[in-house]
Amino acid sequence: MSEAKENQLDLNRVVRPARYTGHEWNAVVKDWRGKVSFALAYPDLYEVGMSHLGSQILYHELNRRPDVAAERVYTPARDMETALRGEGELLRSLESQRPLREFAFVGFTLQYELTYTNILTILSLGGVPLSAGQRREGDPLVVAGGPGAFNPEPLADFLDLVVLGEGEEVVHELVDLYLAWLRAGGTGGRREFLRRAAGLGGVYVPSLYRVEYREDGLVRGVHPLEEGIPARVVRRVVADLDGLSYPVRPVVPNCAVVHDRAMVEIFRGCTRGCRFCQAGIIYRPVRERSPAVVRELAGKIVANTGYDELSLSSLSTSDYSGIEGLVADLGRDLGPLEVGISLPSLRVDSFAVALSGKTAGRKSITLAPEAGTQRLRNVINKGVTEEDILAAVGEAVASGWEGIKLYFMIGLPTEGEEDLDGILTLGRRIKSLTGKGRRRPPRVTLSVSAFVPKPQTPFQWEPQLPPAEMSRRLHYLKSGARKLRLDFHWHEPDQAFLEAALARGDRRLGRVLTEAWEQGCRLDGWAEEFAPGKWEEAFVSAGLVPAFYASRERERDEVFPWDHLDAGVGRDFLWEERSLSRGGEITPDCRWGSCSDCGACPELGVGILQCR
Repeated sequence: MSEAKENQLDLNRVVRPARYTGHEWNAVVKDWRGKVSFALAYPDLYEVGMSHLGSQILYHELNRRPDVAAERVYTPARDMETALRGEGELLRSLESQRPLREFAFVGFTLQYELTYTNILTILSLGGVPLSAGQRREGDPLVVAGGPGAFNPEPLADFLDLVVLGEGEEVVHELVDLYLAWLRAGGTGGRREFLRRAAGLGGVYVPSLYRVEYREDGLVRGVHPLEEGIPARVVRRVVADLDGLSYPVRPVVPNCAVVHDRAMVEIFRGCTRGCRFCQAGIIYRPVRERSPAVVRELAGKIVANTGYDELSLSSLSTSDYSGIEGLVADLGRDLGPLEVGISLPSLRVDSFAVALSGKTAGRKSITLAPEAGTQRLRNVINKGVTEEDILAAVGEAVASGWEGIKLYFMIGLPTEGEEDLDGILTLGRRIKSLTGKGRRRPPRVTLSVSAFVPKPQTPFQWEPQLPPAEMSRRLHYLKSGARKLRLDFHWHEPDQAFLEAALARGDRRLGRVLTEAWEQGCRLDGWAEEFAPGKWEEAFVSAGLVPAFYASRERERDEVFPWDHLDAGVGRDFLWEERSLSRGGEITPDCRWGSCSDCGACPELGVGILQCR
């Protein structure tokens, strides 16, 4: 094993060298002797990865153990990759500057499908064999978790282990198992360790399963290769958030990052039931931190970081059952320190906007109607009316926001031309409303992205529109927004097309990922880096068609590549929700109404928080 050393590269040759220097405030540097080494790898640039709360939580969980040394690594930008390869250097962790190949574990967060080639970049630069089957004794065990873990099959060739669900408890079980295996002399080698790991709840070992395909290319089934390996892997859920340890000394970045502020997670889960939303399924049921614990954590984090802004993190912050009182209490706690409070995820109503107006001063607010007509909002179970939207905008105007951003999706199931016109009509009404009573009315922006069908959702059976049709609809909206003098932002349809193909892909896409990466695909989530032509060539080379994964409607009984991975919500419930969508029928939020019988609470052994 090599000694820790400073980065030997001349970082003056790269843009933003602070991405690679380490030595941040609150970083944890340990002596490796007698410890399990764990590299937490976020497959995107430093400024994105340092904004990810889940990574900070795992860094804290692992490093609070005296027998573990957890360190961080991020995807290097192209200039840094070129420098590393040119000098024959390996990618090293920020804390000890050790090459990745020397770690016991390398753990990736699967947050977004267009980061998957970055995983290959990190492994290659770190000296770790790309293929799980080519790794030998002494090579790191490559682990992955996050939303993408609910269909990791496109990455199955590259991953040794996948953690399904929340990691705070299972990561300790994994380390304990590894230490016990080492104490037993590593009996049976890494294959035996993987067999034992497959016995942990929520842990999936791809190499211990066989995928069978039909002649038409559909999956026939996914089956364990050995006795004792579970046929289905059920996700892990932490029942009591108050009982969890939490990172009150988070690492403070060396340079500006995407979300450069303190964060306290106030609750997990969302049961509003938007039918396109994967997070609303895979994080059920709702569990809250108590106000007293949130206040305690907030005070410690601010004291240990020096941040002047605190974000209350969740999927829908204004749904926290005691949000008004919590915001008022935090205002009294942190106001004298000149620390503002931000609510990053708000429902579309006047209450949420009014509440946000009482927190940290910001120039713009984002609201997500998702669809332009009430019919389509009912199809997706958004639970928002035009009156709610206009009331929220009116409150934003009254509160003095300088910009109002409205987020929509196009290509949603059953969408027609009238739904596109509805986006423009709603934009015009909002533009008119914002112009009343203000000498300088707030800027109104329409932000549009393409619908991407995701696994474990009611819309997992739906096709995505082809990129050409998606582009036509985007140009139609862009032209209409220009006439209405509305700002217009959009996401590229080709990127959404690839995202859909990878999201619903099977193991055969491993060949596509490898080919695309070898052709130079990197940082595909960044529009300026994305190279659709290379991806097209990679699919052709692998003998696969992306539309088979992205644009094909599924039959009810089709076997999905992820059917052996259990998010806790029943497939029959998801199909019923899809059926209800066709009639525009709404399913109420079970936090305030009756149980919708999704199956999460009994399956996962956690009772939902009732808010009445």
